[in-house]
Amino acid sequence: MTQDGKIELMAPAGSFEALQAAIDNGADSVYFGVTQLNMRARSSINFTIDDLYEIARRTCEAGVRSYLTLNTIIYDHDLSLIKTILNAAKEAGITAVIGADQAVMSYAREIGLELHISTQVNITNAQTVKFYSLFADTMVLSRELSISQVKKIVETIGKEEICGPSGRLVEIEIFGHGALCMAVSGKCYLSLHSHNSSANRGACKQNCRKKYTVIDQESGFEIELDNEYMMSPKDLCTIGFLDQIVDAGVKVLKIEGRGRAPEYVATTTQCYREAIDAIAGGTYSPEKVDDWMERLAKVYNRGFWNGYYLGQKLGEWSSANGSQAIQKKIFIGKGKSYFSKVKIGEFTIDAYDVSVGDKVLVTGPTTGAKEFVVRELRADDGTVVERAGKGTIVSMPVDFKVRPSDKLYKLVATEWS
Repeated sequence: MTQDGKIELMAPAGSFEALQAAIDNGADSVYFGVTQLNMRARSSINFTIDDLYEIARRTCEAGVRSYLTLNTIIYDHDLSLIKTILNAAKEAGITAVIGADQAVMSYAREIGLELHISTQVNITNAQTVKFYSLFADTMVLSRELSISQVKKIVETIGKEEICGPSGRLVEIEIFGHGALCMAVSGKCYLSLHSHNSSANRGACKQNCRKKYTVIDQESGFEIELDNEYMMSPKDLCTIGFLDQIVDAGVKVLKIEGRGRAPEYVATTTQCYREAIDAIAGGTYSPEKVDDWMERLAKVYNRGFWNGYYLGQKLGEWSSANGSQAIQKKIFIGKGKSYFSKVKIGEFTIDAYDVSVGDKVLVTGPTTGAKEFVVRELRADDGTVVERAGKGTIVSMPVDFKVRPSDKLYKLVATEWS
């Protein structure tokens, strides 16, 4: 929980663009992976050990906590790498490590690095919390629990004064938004059997996201399915009952999405930041929820459902492959320069065109993710124009620094809108 007593908002960072987007849009903490020993080893860019220092610098300057995920299963040949990563994290000033294997827990404790228990451990009761309190102050509960079960665990922590190594009561963390796995707490072997690529080593091939048919092998009869995506859950979304989660005593709310784009991180972090602040300020309302849901639908999603928090026994399945976002980005060009005195950004238009009135997105390792509507365009010679096409240089008013590493996109409606 944050110093002001609000639930802590944790955002994903699969790249420097996403990291900056999380910081800029109100995250209290970020989580990220380094090298291959994390559950998004294949699906996100992942940082290097050398990047730990820059991550620590940015987060420390912003007053944001930094969490390194080291939550795959671990083999003997990984032990040396674990120590190297954890030693570097400790030296760089990373806040904590999120771990699932006892080897990670043991070494983190040995070097005095704060530990959080990953959802991969599948904690579902207060007695298990008590056991792991020897190692960790924060624990992510199993994603299959209901709010009432979560609340009972939190109440037991208080009643029995279950404290972590710091001497403080153990804090409970849950997933609040993003992709869900059809397997309990992500423990799945489909990918390993089909592609020799283990989900439990961060290398999931996402078999569950594909179409399937059911065939009687004796007769060859194919059973007709209402939905061929029979193992692909919709994305979790709790913003409509976030007040109940806060009331249950949850201290950390985690947004899933280290494999998703920086604009996803920006939008989800911003919406949940506003929701948390609204609950604290007594202004949380159905009207605001409707607005947040509309904005969340603009970025990557497979459709939304409430997860298991409200007592649902079985998942709700996506009806399509990939995103059902009502908005998508189209690459237009790159950043060129910025004139700070007049707040004008200059871009090269390398693909398609851009016009006055277009909604655009700029992303970059330092810039993060910035959305705005083009109010004015000027050609390279200073002439005011309504449209700029491929092969031109154009400038427009922006309230942030534009860098050569930035990319410019146009945001347009999709078939889901």
